[in-house]
Amino acid sequence: MGGISRYAMQRLLLTIPMLLILLTLVFLILRVMPGGPAEALLGGRNVSKEQMAAVTHKYGLDLPLYVQYGKYLSGIGRGNFGKSTLTGKPVLTELFTRFPATLELAFFGMLFALIFGFGSGLIAAVRVDRPIDHTVRIFHIGSFAMPLFWLGLMLQVFFAVKLGWLPAATRIGGRIAFTFHSTTGFYLLDSILSGNGKVIADVAKHLILPSITLGFAQAGFLGRMTRASMLEVLDADYIRTARAKGLEEKTVVMVHALRNALIPIVTVFGLQFAILMGGAVLTETVFSWPGVAQFLLRSIEARDFPAIQGSVIFIALFISVINLTVDLLYSVIDPQVRY
Repeated sequence: MGGISRYAMQRLLLTIPMLLILLTLVFLILRVMPGGPAEALLGGRNVSKEQMAAVTHKYGLDLPLYVQYGKYLSGIGRGNFGKSTLTGKPVLTELFTRFPATLELAFFGMLFALIFGFGSGLIAAVRVDRPIDHTVRIFHIGSFAMPLFWLGLMLQVFFAVKLGWLPAATRIGGRIAFTFHSTTGFYLLDSILSGNGKVIADVAKHLILPSITLGFAQAGFLGRMTRASMLEVLDADYIRTARAKGLEEKTVVMVHALRNALIPIVTVFGLQFAILMGGAVLTETVFSWPGVAQFLLRSIEARDFPAIQGSVIFIALFISVINLTVDLLYSVIDPQVRY
């Protein structure tokens, strides 16, 4: 087994205890909350003792806690996350149905962050201590101070309500939704495959505001990291040597400096992509985006215990895959990295 393969296997094995700890905490916290699963299953209103006892026995909630936990772990191992008490469907089916919406939004949110964050950080680094550098740094700081839900609402008010340029919510317009059929769950991809220009334009318009909202804070953080990493590399001896040889500044920056500055930037990019799952809860709520994060929020409000546990494990697995991918990219960016 090669070095990278061995490292990937080690990282995969390390995720198992992490997931077990996370699953244990979620399992215990949900069951010590007031009311408990049985009351949530019955709706929590005017529940008789007989009804409570019947539901408790039906779902095995009268068994010892360790037995319940063992049965749940066994179900997870078989790919059975249980059934959602909110929708009555298998939790895994609900997650797979909504995951393309979340992934599509996260991808374009991170694309916005990459273009504006990486681009602005690069410009600020090569124009350090100039007016454009100060302007970009103010933008980066401002992005941290702006709450996602407030930014989303302001974008809706300005671009959707006042100007009427973009839709305020959902993934697709109401009229088009009646005739549009998605095969992959990724609306933009399906609209492109359909070749219908009106559908493509409608889906793209619906993506703009939530993507900007989700990627705005990440753009600032990524921009600051890009600027700091580039400034450190541009001050290195080998960069001075390259300039002394008479190389063009564009070649020095894009060929010699950028590649060496990418390792910490890629680390931040991967972590920020994982953090997007947290920001997606607010963004999907503001824009009525039917993704995993909105499903998790609705499950928490309804105290849908199987859905909450399944969603947390699903998101944790997604984040683990992203982190593993970032680690493996190191060997591509820097040949000196060995596993």
